[in-house]
Amino acid sequence: MTLNVLFAAQSDLWADYEAPLAAALAEAGLDARLDLSIPAAEVDYIIYSPDSELQDFAPYRRAKAVLNLWAGVEKTVGNPTLVIPFARMVDPAMTTSMTEWVCGHVLRYHLGMDADIVNPDRTWGPRVPPLAAERRVCVLGLGELGTAATQKLAQFGFSVSGWSRSPKRIDGVTCHHGPDGFSRALGSAEIFVTLLPDTPATENLLDTAAFAQMPRGAFLINPGRGPLIDDDALLAALDSGQLAGATLDVFRTEPLPKDHPFWAHPRVTVTPHIAAATRPATASRVIADNIFRSEAGDPLLHRVDTTRGY
Repeated sequence: MTLNVLFAAQSDLWADYEAPLAAALAEAGLDARLDLSIPAAEVDYIIYSPDSELQDFAPYRRAKAVLNLWAGVEKTVGNPTLVIPFARMVDPAMTTSMTEWVCGHVLRYHLGMDADIVNPDRTWGPRVPPLAAERRVCVLGLGELGTAATQKLAQFGFSVSGWSRSPKRIDGVTCHHGPDGFSRALGSAEIFVTLLPDTPATENLLDTAAFAQMPRGAFLINPGRGPLIDDDALLAALDSGQLAGATLDVFRTEPLPKDHPFWAHPRVTVTPHIAAATRPATASRVIADNIFRSEAGDPLLHRVDTTRGY
């Protein structure tokens, strides 16, 4: 039987995805019709991005799954018409990209590279950088991306801790969990990386009280979600010296407005949501694998728990 697979992401992505998706579906042994327009009553699977024009899933009664092209699902989980199984994107290339970006910025702060990169007075200031084993790094959020980041940081030799809502075990990483563990995690490091999902429970999780629990002079790196951070509290912590610097890749409003104070703050580095992008070739194989699993009666990989929001 031919499967009808609707591509319901932004139409400008079609040129990037059409060939890789067709190849991945064929490679998985799936007989599939892949198109931008298929009558709702005939659709078996929906390949989706939250900025799609498709926002009403009710007509898609035959559909077996909605397969997200984004890692983030916060824009979709609250949709009351979404009663179809929903899977987020966990793309191995995206994980690699995120891990490389995180390690690059951790190493930048660890080694104090800014003193050499930005040195308008041409000051000759020799110093001995610490070794990784002498630096404590904490990753807040131990999902797929957070776990990969902690493992790679541990391979560099950093003393790595992490925090998650529920208990986790990662070799070489000190794992904290729950409200009490959050306080311990905040006191455990000098460089913090946030890789938590955007849910009601995580909004403004990093606020004035949280920053006060971090060691004075700590650094913050946020490639996770913009709403995790109270922007005004972060600016105040930077101005007071409680935090020494922040690198931010995600924001409440994107693109970041040109008049936002993050742009002008001397201790903030803004990057334009580039830490981890979905790659069509590898993402297509993830999509095809999930369709194959569904057709075989196996559970979807990375299925979203809409009650938890991730």
